[in-house]
Amino acid sequence: MGQAARVIFVFAIAYGAFQLCFGPLGDRYGKLRVIALCALACVMGNTMAVMAPDLDWLVAARILSGACAAGIIPLALAWIGDNVPYASRQAALAGLMSATVMGMLAGQWVVGMIAEGVGWRPAFALIACLFLLTGGLLLRAVAHQAPPAAASSGARRTLLGVIASPTARWILTVTAIEGALAFGAIAFIPSALQRQYGISMSMAGGIAACYGVGGFIYTRMASRVLARTGESGLARLSGILLLTGFVSFAYVPALAWTPVACLLVGFGFYGLHNTLQTNATQMAPTARGAAMSLFACCLFLGQSAGVMGAAWVADHLTDSLIFVGAGGGLVMLSFIAARRFR
Repeated sequence: MGQAARVIFVFAIAYGAFQLCFGPLGDRYGKLRVIALCALACVMGNTMAVMAPDLDWLVAARILSGACAAGIIPLALAWIGDNVPYASRQAALAGLMSATVMGMLAGQWVVGMIAEGVGWRPAFALIACLFLLTGGLLLRAVAHQAPPAAASSGARRTLLGVIASPTARWILTVTAIEGALAFGAIAFIPSALQRQYGISMSMAGGIAACYGVGGFIYTRMASRVLARTGESGLARLSGILLLTGFVSFAYVPALAWTPVACLLVGFGFYGLHNTLQTNATQMAPTARGAAMSLFACCLFLGQSAGVMGAAWVADHLTDSLIFVGAGGGLVMLSFIAARRFR
């Protein structure tokens, strides 16, 4: 399991590191244009994965895929920050998150069934085709748009300018910790379900996909919950749900409860993360591409560290510790964040 986790680890490392390249490029040449080119470049990495003769080749393919995908979500967030007023931004970002959750649901469930039925290679082929279609359509849509005015400072100076803000440093640090705790545990939910209950890969993937269902429910309720609780109340609620969901995998030995636990984790994570994300769009209003790239970089570097740490715990100790540690750490983090938001 620890060796197989390299595929997740290297993708997250490449995804996080290359954020720092695409953010300034989006500010300079246009966010939607760079998103389209990144999507088309992802076709190469996923095609390599289809052809992989061994694990090392697959790892290399995931490095390329992670690097090419790095510009898509952060620049989409930055584009919303440029075009939506702050008062409406949390709801708009929740709408974008709804779309990403639908993709996650497909990835967890449909691809799990493809892998079990015909093998894992066709799953990567499907992903490559989707990137080719969507990237081509978006590039065609922006082909005649003029790029924005050239940035007056270099990428390095822009990134350092964002980091100079104490508020930005706080948001980036909390985001890295959030990524390590949450994704380190989420990555091992399917394998834990298979080990504990002896269920099939497709069933384990289907249960894990309830995490995405929880996130989707949050995106549909975000405006109403936020109006009732405010940002600080939403952060506290999210932490409690994350604690309940993750600890359930360690101490509630009932297969029927696991979809509910995944749903609670999904709702809680997206509630906390979307609040951090909304505040991050204000870190540097004149360089949102660079700012959101730093935000995503910290999230996925945290994820990579969390996955490798959780892999070590799974191989040498017990995966119950992964879920207890994630739940306890995230509830403390959410309450600290709630005080700051208030």
